[in-house]
Formats: sequence, structure tokens, C-alpha cells
Amino acid sequence: MEALNIAESERISALLAAEAKAVALFDEVLARGIIAPGAGEIEVSDTIRDLAAEMFGTGKFWHKRIVRAGINTLAPYDENPPNRIIGEDDICFLDFGPVFAEWEADFGRTYVLGDDPAKLALRDALEPLWQRGRDHFEANPDITGAQLYTWVVEQANNLGWEFTAPIAGHLVGEFPHKTISGKAVTNYIAPGSTAPMRRPDPTGKDCHWILEIHLIDRERNFGGFFEQLLDLRSPDQS
Repeated sequence: MEALNIAESERISALLAAEAKAVALFDEVLARGIIAPGAGEIEVSDTIRDLAAEMFGTGKFWHKRIVRAGINTLAPYDENPPNRIIGEDDICFLDFGPVFAEWEADFGRTYVLGDDPAKLALRDALEPLWQRGRDHFEANPDITGAQLYTWVVEQANNLGWEFTAPIAGHLVGEFPHKTISGKAVTNYIAPGSTAPMRRPDPTGKDCHWILEIHLIDRERNFGGFFEQLLDLRSPDQS
């Protein structure tokens, strides 16, 4: 596919289709009980990799596959904590960036094993804050990555959580988008990202964004994660 030469409407459809496949992949992870007590993080990651190949014929991921449980959920993306075995009453998040037909998805969800109320509360806070972040983005046409990052951190703190990740999202697109867009801070929802998020990329194509929420309960030493497309909506989304 010559992804750089296709119409914007086709780019949008391709990115939404990639995310829909990521949703189906995560749904199947739950259906098969892959996240289970006694499984190691690396084992779960490898099983999901194999499942993606089984379901969609893809073995390509544009960023490292992340499965983190318990205290490892505190670690930001760039860290590589030691492999941990998932416990009976654990919290676990997945962050996967599969590539489908040369289009990137980036999808993250948090799961709770058991009925610990603190873990459930953190899990249940992720998507509503993400949605509020989308609403804020949509209400502010000229918003920059730095401004959205600051807003997300403030909202997390107001809700009683910590937000310690150095970014709250990034560009996504044709694989590899990093080659197309470069590594400038303006390609992230992060401090110092002072360009308007609604802008063309270096090839003249519209920028499309992932918003990611990483909340931490410092007192109890665990965190949670949620991410998906920010500026594009599938037809079934309100």
C-alpha cells in the first residue's frame, strides 16, 4: 500500500479500522482468559502477539508490547521493570501498538482480577477522564500538546490521582509514523509541545492523535492505563 498517496478520508477509515481490530484483539484476550493469576507478564505479551497473528495475520508492532501488573503498573513507558507474575487479586494493564496493513493502532486498557475496591476505583476512573480529555480537545480548536498535557495532569490531581507520565499521547498514522513525522516534542502531548495539535504533518497530511491516561495510586503502589484515538471517532461513538 502506498499509504502516503491516499485521500484523507481513506486514511481516517484505515486508522479507525486498525483501532477496531485492536478492540477485537483485546476482547478476545478477555474471552480466552489470557490475563490470569499465575501467568507472567512476558508470557501474556507473547500469547497476545501470537493471538494477533492468528486473528489478523499480523506480527508487527510499532512500539514495544507492554503488559504490566501490580507494582509494575507504576512504571512509565520507557522503563522495563522485571517480569512479574500476575496475582490472584491483581491489577494489570495492556499497551499494544499493532500494525494492520501498514496502519498503526495504539490501544491500552486496564483489568482488575478480584474485587479490590481501590483497584476497581482506579480502573473505573480512567475512561471518564479520557473522555473529558477528548471533550476538552474538541472544545478548544487551537489547543497545543503542552496545554492538553497540563489540563490532563490537573484534572487527574483534582480527582485524587497522580499523573507522572512524561507524555499524555502522541501522533499515530501510517507505519512508521515516526519516520514521517520525526521525533520533535511537538509530536507528543507533552510539556514543550507548543504547536497546535490540529495541523498538517511534514508531508501535508492531517495529524491524528492518541490520548493516553496513566493514573497512579501512590499510597497503594499501583496504577492504570487507558488509551485510544483522540481526534477520530468510529460511527458507533457518540
